[in-house]
Amino acid sequence: MSGAVLARIPGERYSDYRYEAIFRAYKWDPQVEDHNTVAEHVVLLDRQTARQLEQWAEQLSAETMEIEQAMMERSDLVKKLGLPSKVKKAIPRMGSYSPERHVRLMRFDFHPTTDGWSVSEVNSDVPGGLAEASVLPRIAQPYFPQYEPQGHVARSLLEAFQKRTGPGVRIAFVHATSYADDRQVMQFLGDYFEENGYRSLYAAPDHLIWREQQAVSLIQGEEGPVGGIVRFYPLEWLPNLSGRTDWGGYYDTQTPSCNHPIAVFAQSKRLPLIWDELGLELPAWRALLPETRAPEAGKFGDGWIYKPALGRVGEGISIREALTQKEYRQIQRNVRWHPKDWIVQKRFESKPVSGDEGERFHLCVGVFTVDGKAAGFYGRISPFPRIDARAKDIPLLVEKEDKPNE
Repeated sequence: MSGAVLARIPGERYSDYRYEAIFRAYKWDPQVEDHNTVAEHVVLLDRQTARQLEQWAEQLSAETMEIEQAMMERSDLVKKLGLPSKVKKAIPRMGSYSPERHVRLMRFDFHPTTDGWSVSEVNSDVPGGLAEASVLPRIAQPYFPQYEPQGHVARSLLEAFQKRTGPGVRIAFVHATSYADDRQVMQFLGDYFEENGYRSLYAAPDHLIWREQQAVSLIQGEEGPVGGIVRFYPLEWLPNLSGRTDWGGYYDTQTPSCNHPIAVFAQSKRLPLIWDELGLELPAWRALLPETRAPEAGKFGDGWIYKPALGRVGEGISIREALTQKEYRQIQRNVRWHPKDWIVQKRFESKPVSGDEGERFHLCVGVFTVDGKAAGFYGRISPFPRIDARAKDIPLLVEKEDKPNE
């Protein structure tokens, strides 16, 4: 048993719920093509399952940070991660990295399978779902009074910055400013930080420069020092900025940052290929992640799937029933042409979760950690075993301690 079930929001209340999701949970555009991305259901977790997922996420977080520290001493292994050449060249600038100075945010994606729970990946660099994990459960909770939200990732991030910065400093929320999806994430965090005493600065990555490794804003009318950085701009995009931009400053800045570019190691799905060379035990990762190999190691049958090393939002994953034949053939061609940009992974059999009206969906439960501690749940459901951009956001609620036995 997965410990997770679906429950439908009362039909006459769903429009109110969706309205609140748009305006309170910053789901400004709750649609991808013709797909509504705000689920009509919630996920109800029993407390034992919730605790287990949190425990696993904390173990995985600790092991991931152990890997990051080991990688700082093994620059020879970086070439095996499928990173862009300019990113690899910037990595030596991370030599002054201190985990005490910077905030480490991760999201581990768990799936119920026919063999129990498995983890598919860590969203290590710029994990999304912050408002959905923080606000959606609180909007849904009144409909299910025997259950409650678990964690609040925005609050955990705020507390992490409060440990590292002075009151009232400016926090730069760095993102691709032309993308509404990215802005809504940063607007949510910026508003929350301002409600709690900080000043928010919304910036593109090239709006910051570096003076003695400290971040400084160039924005007209907002010039001057920045006290902290929340980066929601993928590391592999930074080299595409203008040649005049010192984007490498993100790698050695002493300004408290979330996330520091050290996150790029775990963002690569090829990282398991070098675990043995690092000489680390990593018991949680080895138990929960399906077997992962290099595509160039040989031919693999239907029990394996391809994933791009730096793929996001489920893109490029070769689950046949979620793809057209054209899309599947294109993935196969890409793997043949650029095998070192991909991994091949043993496919687990996703076990759909059932609703109270007989509905069945495939579920992904993202568990956030901040500085190694569990910080909230982010759910997505899909009719297909591939959870991608068309999946629906769904709140997760956990049974209360005093829920009566049935």
